[in-house]
Order: sequence, then C-alpha cells, then structure tokens
Amino acid sequence: MLYAIISEDVNNSLERRLAARPDHLARLEALRDEGRLVLAGPHPAIDSADPGEAGFSGSLVVADFDSLEAAQAWADADPYMIAGVYTGVTVKPFKRVLP
Repeated sequence: MLYAIISEDVNNSLERRLAARPDHLARLEALRDEGRLVLAGPHPAIDSADPGEAGFSGSLVVADFDSLEAAQAWADADPYMIAGVYTGVTVKPFKRVLP
C-alpha cells in the first residue's frame, strides 16, 4: 500500500539538511530502484522552486510499504530525522487516484 510521509522542519534547518542530504537521497534512491517510490521532495520555505538561504519547511514522500508500521519505521530512520532536521513526521495511508 502507498503511504504519505509528511515531515516538518525545525527552524533554520538548511545547514543540517545539506549535511545529511547525501544519506537521505541514498535511501530515496533505494526506494526508487526497488520500484516503490511514487514521489519525493521538499517544501520550499518561500514561494520559489529555489528558495536559497530561506531553505525548506518540510518534505513529502509517497512510497509503497508493506504496512503502516514499516512506513513509520522507515520514516523514523531517515537521516534528516536523526540529524535533527525534522521536528516530526506524520505517516498516513495514501490512496492514489490520479494520474
């Protein structure tokens, strides 16, 4: 089943994000390579595709997991979570309708 992983950043998270980004991306790439990743990306803190020093306010990942517990465990082990980028993460079942 698909799950939405919705993360919220701490204030001024950009430096922490940049430091943990390679490990964070490697986990997402593994999901992609397994055919389980639907989409992933950050929420810019300002209305711009490239927010620069304003950074990001959180992230969204939609991916296939065996259970809510498995999705939550994956989210809890995210390098951004470990590095203190996120204040918290919400994991919810997701039903894809379109496209």
